[in-house]
Amino acid sequence: MFCCPPKLSPLKRMFWLLCASVLLSSSAVAQDGVLRQRLKERLQQRQAERAPAPTSPTTITQPGDYRLSLVHQGLLRSYLVHVPQRDLTSQALPLLVAMHGGGGNMDFQADDSRYGLISASEREGFVVAFPNGYSRFAGGKLATWNAGNCCGAARDGQVDDVGFIRQMVSQISAQLPINPRRVYATGMSNGAMMAYRLACEAPDVFSAIAAVAGTDNTRVCQPGKPVSVLHIHAKNDDHVLFHGGVGPAAAIKSAETEYTSVPATVSKWTGLNACSQAPKRMLEQAGALCESYAPCQGGAQVQLCVTDTGGHSWPGGHKPRGGEPPSQALSANEVMWDYFNRQPL
Repeated sequence: MFCCPPKLSPLKRMFWLLCASVLLSSSAVAQDGVLRQRLKERLQQRQAERAPAPTSPTTITQPGDYRLSLVHQGLLRSYLVHVPQRDLTSQALPLLVAMHGGGGNMDFQADDSRYGLISASEREGFVVAFPNGYSRFAGGKLATWNAGNCCGAARDGQVDDVGFIRQMVSQISAQLPINPRRVYATGMSNGAMMAYRLACEAPDVFSAIAAVAGTDNTRVCQPGKPVSVLHIHAKNDDHVLFHGGVGPAAAIKSAETEYTSVPATVSKWTGLNACSQAPKRMLEQAGALCESYAPCQGGAQVQLCVTDTGGHSWPGGHKPRGGEPPSQALSANEVMWDYFNRQPL
């Protein structure tokens, strides 16, 4: 603020006030210009933040990675697809649907440094799809699957995840030469539980599943036809306990359930598939063993692979931080693809 100096003649006083007025006006204009520029920059920043991120093509035309979506029962659902480097005109390819654990998301399950499924896709020549579970967040984080008695918001909201995955498989099959007899499902933890629900309710789509660290917690299961089941679990899993129940590693027990045990899950599916009750040892090595129940109705198989260690994890995979590292006594990816290759066509 400018103060008029004392003891000025009327003429000098008028001149001084005129100069002060010009200075104040210039200062105000300058400040207004700075403010306008800052507001403009902030508006541009907000527009950039709100602008949609670059997306991959919405149509699958060649090998590579795709980020896609569909609307099912009013919900926008997202999924990733990896198409291996293969001639897409020469033969129909298998499709593997790989589902993340509860609280994860599709990007997490597609992380090759953790699960190695992209590398397996390239090595074995199958298409792999990573659907995103139900999430309350726009970015799809902290997602869960409605696998029956588990888990979280997907279960509580009775989200139709079976319908979503059916629609996703149909959408992929309309764009790629997928062998309808070789559509499989796998998952980790809550994703494994979702694989069991798909076996129960979509046996016309999935001929076999491989569940890792997640048991069958469906409420109703009447598949109507045999579905082969491979179950992989660590004896010392501290989340989905081998002999049933929710373990100490569970973060929010109210979002989960008292999990069915591994033996009860295997017994259920040997019964549903009318399998031989005497298991045959398929693999036995330091830290791991696999047993197969066969023959089963329609050529189906039920197989159980158990690791001594690894806790709640994907055998053969990697955990960048936290928790017990996965067992390296066997590779879930190798065991599962060997298992899928042995299924009748």
